[in-house]
Amino acid sequence: MELDGDTLVKEYPDGRIELRDEAVISSSPLYNHDLAPVAVSRRNWTTYNFAALWVGMAACIPTYMLSSGLIAIGMNWWQAIMTIMLGNVIVLIPILLNSHPGTKYGIPFPVFARAAYGTFGSNVPALMRALVACGWFGIQSWLGGKALFTLFTALYKDWPTMLGGPVLLEHSATEWISFLIFWSLNVLVIYRGMDLLKKIEGLAAPFVLLMCALLVGWAVNSAHGVGTLLSEPGKFQDFPSFIKVFIPSLTGMIGFWATLSLNMPDFTRYGHSQREQTIGQVVALPAAMTLLSTMGVIVTSAALVIYPKVAMKDLWDPISLISLFTDPLVVCVAMFTVAVATLAMNIAANVVSPANDFSNAFPRWINFRTGGLITAILGVLMQPWKLIADPSGYIYQWLVGYSGGLGSIAGVLIVDYWILKKTKLSLADLYLPNGIYKYKNGWNPAAVTATVVGCAIAWSGWFIPQLKLLFDYAWFVGFITSSVLYILMMPRSPKPLVTEAGS
Repeated sequence: MELDGDTLVKEYPDGRIELRDEAVISSSPLYNHDLAPVAVSRRNWTTYNFAALWVGMAACIPTYMLSSGLIAIGMNWWQAIMTIMLGNVIVLIPILLNSHPGTKYGIPFPVFARAAYGTFGSNVPALMRALVACGWFGIQSWLGGKALFTLFTALYKDWPTMLGGPVLLEHSATEWISFLIFWSLNVLVIYRGMDLLKKIEGLAAPFVLLMCALLVGWAVNSAHGVGTLLSEPGKFQDFPSFIKVFIPSLTGMIGFWATLSLNMPDFTRYGHSQREQTIGQVVALPAAMTLLSTMGVIVTSAALVIYPKVAMKDLWDPISLISLFTDPLVVCVAMFTVAVATLAMNIAANVVSPANDFSNAFPRWINFRTGGLITAILGVLMQPWKLIADPSGYIYQWLVGYSGGLGSIAGVLIVDYWILKKTKLSLADLYLPNGIYKYKNGWNPAAVTATVVGCAIAWSGWFIPQLKLLFDYAWFVGFITSSVLYILMMPRSPKPLVTEAGS
């Protein structure tokens, strides 16, 4: 189908594109309201909104506990913080590269993926991303449930045993009830949509930062200092022994936000300008992750002095630490803060993308709300209580493992958009089954092949001990492999590339 770009789209002076008439795509089986390009007039997220988004997503229990996993495997505190900071600086690069098309065209991640993978092939990266998000949704919901359990216990001391002892998987009925309540709160926000999310993130970010600062102040004051953990040297006596742990740990830190490095268009499609979304992300992501991880180290170090008889693994967990407080009001305020932070992070990072991804697979049957509900159900079925049972396993197996697959997708998307298509997409064709992104029956074999090979090579080290180094570098291996292979297989687009003006 030949399209006249001058008729179909309008380009604004700042480079943003929108359709003049959405009716041209509204009857397509690849279209629904939630996947439609956002009109320029509705792209109203500012620098603050994007900064607040990242602070809200970073201010969560897994971020607080990242340092614990690294220290548990032998790093000292500053090596752990350095690894976290460097990983976030690196992952910021693909985040910004994949954010651009969201603001320029107003499209979500799975629609953006159609340009490289094909109108139907886009379901490969979309569903891969969605399944990882489901796992993360379950983890955050379980942690949020623990926060509510502690809050309810502070309000009613018999809450843990009110309905008896363990009833399922060594957890009591009231633990499961707390989990179900928090899970239901997530579903409620899903059904209210992106406007409520924007408000939650804007309010949660400063509130959570303030509460974290107060926790640090309490810990340092009560311990009369920062404790001894900051003076411990770590287990590595030379550089070779350190680097063996550093590389997979760095890959794990990249893997922490490898999910968002793909689906940031889900948020930047609401961006007021490229400049604002870029500044908001550059300022907030590395700073927030580093600051909150450092707070975790300081609080835990001081807590070792305050509670010398409590195991370190319990002091690393802020929920377990706060449960030791004796003032019910303090516990309630602290647990409310944890619940708010976890809710804000969970919806933003682990619902928006899979909801759109599942919708992309079946646009006429699954909308954003239904996709979000599917995410919530799968998150429970993936048994999150097992995923975070072991801090070192959480980093090495979970984060490093999936980073290889997401790195492979990122390689294809970035090469296709920035090198092959030079940031120029035909907006209407992204929604048309017989448009220029049909490739071969809706699939681009080059993109799918490059992704599969990238995943296979990155994950081979998990199964073949002699290739363990490939798994340690999983994100880098997947990204480089898929990028190079895609360039070799796609010397030119199967159909002529278009500009926004149709030239």
